Amino acid sequence: MPELEVDGAVLVYDDEGPRDGDGGVPLVFIHGWTADRHRWDDQFAHFATGRRVVRLDLRGHGGSTGAGARTVDQLAADVVVLLDHLEVGRFVPVGHSMGGMIAQTLALTHPERVTRMVLVDSISRMTYSWARGLLLAVSTLLPFKLFVAINIQRAFAPGFPKEKIRAYIDASAATPREVVMTCYGAMRAFDVLDRVGTITAPTLIAHGYHDIQLPLSQMLRMANAYPDAVVRIVDAGHELPVERPAELTALIDRFVTAPTA
Repeated sequence: MPELEVDGAVLVYDDEGPRDGDGGVPLVFIHGWTADRHRWDDQFAHFATGRRVVRLDLRGHGGSTGAGARTVDQLAADVVVLLDHLEVGRFVPVGHSMGGMIAQTLALTHPERVTRMVLVDSISRMTYSWARGLLLAVSTLLPFKLFVAINIQRAFAPGFPKEKIRAYIDASAATPREVVMTCYGAMRAFDVLDRVGTITAPTLIAHGYHDIQLPLSQMLRMANAYPDAVVRIVDAGHELPVERPAELTALIDRFVTAPTA
């Protein structure tokens, strides 16, 4: 698999699909916390038949190396370096959870390059009630594997196959502790809610109805701040790309192929 050295990390990535531009602006898939680029297998395979698609393992995740990022800005900067290396100019970021935070950062820092944007189970500001904030603080004191297992288990809607959840827990727990905890801190500090009103790129916001990691109420607060956003609620939890892959793929397909106003 191709890889690129970026600021002390080695990023592995996939770059597939036609380069002639006839299929539309390239899509760039960005996974979430403790995940990897394979979260997007269904969507990547679908779109690679007709347009250029890029996905990567963020630093310290999956097959990539490097210390964890302490800010979402650092993760977004890694993506920009990769896209510059691949000579991708304008693009559509498709981000899940933490990847959606990265996508928003890209839209704010490089508005001339982001033509549209897709946010999946993501928000613009982490907000906690007193009780939930205390629970999260206490959870960081748990043994590492238990901390990861609790967070991944609750990401899925009731009824999702337990054997698949166990596989995702094992994969997440393989992410180095330092990477998990620093990126966790980066997400908790992320706050662009007061700035997203300047993002003019048409945006699709897809969110799981049963998402308790990043609750629906927080997403709706974000959506209300966007000047040009379409919201779609899906019967799923926080892991929409793998809980309802075909449904999400269809939503993205309709959005990126729709004519602009």
